[in-house]
Amino acid sequence: MQPFSRLTSKVVVLPVSNVDTDQIIPARFLKTTDKSGLGASLFADWRYLPDGSPNPDFVLNQPHVQGAQILLAGDNFGSGSSREHAAWALTGWGIRAVISTTIADIFRNNALKNGLLPVVVPPEVHARLMDIFSRDPHLTLTIDLPEQSVILPDGTSAPFPIDPFSKTCLLNGVDELGYLLGLEAEIARYEAQRQF
Repeated sequence: MQPFSRLTSKVVVLPVSNVDTDQIIPARFLKTTDKSGLGASLFADWRYLPDGSPNPDFVLNQPHVQGAQILLAGDNFGSGSSREHAAWALTGWGIRAVISTTIADIFRNNALKNGLLPVVVPPEVHARLMDIFSRDPHLTLTIDLPEQSVILPDGTSAPFPIDPFSKTCLLNGVDELGYLLGLEAEIARYEAQRQF
């Protein structure tokens, strides 16, 4: 995983509440255990027309969001089934952080294990972000993980919570196993001193 520290990016605004994992990545794309290529199926039922051509009205198909790494979503993002493919599809498209007022627990855990930062902000901050980016979708937003803050285009900031272990893993670009492997020398020293 790529380490996450401070990210400044354009923003994809998806002002839809209760987006579930089947909307993020429809079940028909879950036949793989490989992450590669899933970004092409992100929000497939909204992103493509019945004939398979891109839906010009869907936000991911808009020129101004190409290269964006932050998704500003409606309330209750990532509910539904526990498919890890949802996090894989978002990161496969290039999303590094999702901002919402609430993020479903299982999705949040899957996101953290795959280098995707779930950012929960209070409703008033969320409403302000939605307003800012609806008026000017070309602005950028900064997420500072060490400081645990979202820095708005006007320079003001809003804090967000994250547990210390997940923060450490994201900052170092590792999952739980990678974290443990980083302690291999200490584990070996401990094992060598153990009395049986």
